[in-house]
Amino acid sequence: MPTLAQRVVKSLADQIGALQVQLAALEKELLAWHRSNELSQRLATIPGVGVISASALAASVVEPERFRSGRQFAASLGLTPLQNCSGGKERMGRISRMGDRYLRRLLVIGMTSLIRRARARPDSVDPRIAAMLERKPARVVTVAAANRTARVAWAIMTRGGTYQAPARAAAA
Repeated sequence: MPTLAQRVVKSLADQIGALQVQLAALEKELLAWHRSNELSQRLATIPGVGVISASALAASVVEPERFRSGRQFAASLGLTPLQNCSGGKERMGRISRMGDRYLRRLLVIGMTSLIRRARARPDSVDPRIAAMLERKPARVVTVAAANRTARVAWAIMTRGGTYQAPARAAAA
């Protein structure tokens, strides 16, 4: 390998190593902030919401009370379907994608992992997700679960408390 190519590769490897050190330090700071923030810890109790998503929600949504409902909060993230109404007939379209792209992306990624877990072990997740997966494509279920998670997050931010899993139906 030519000397110039070796220097270029070594320089790139040094840059990657420095970035990894910086990322590790930032991750430690983020984890420390998450552990010190009570709201972020409560948001992390929601399935599919991890440290990064909970911290981003807690830091970004300063006044959740300004939203009248969880639906309005989900709409501010661009997770609600567009409505086409005409002649008394209501048709729901694709999601609006207006609003905070970063929070929407974090919620969708978190729900994607939940959907993957639901496919592998359906009994480990909310039964509604497993039921929806039987009827609808996985991406539609992912966005619907992200919409629901945004509504749950709004409820936790405004009313307090932590996530309570829905009671499982009694086996007949």
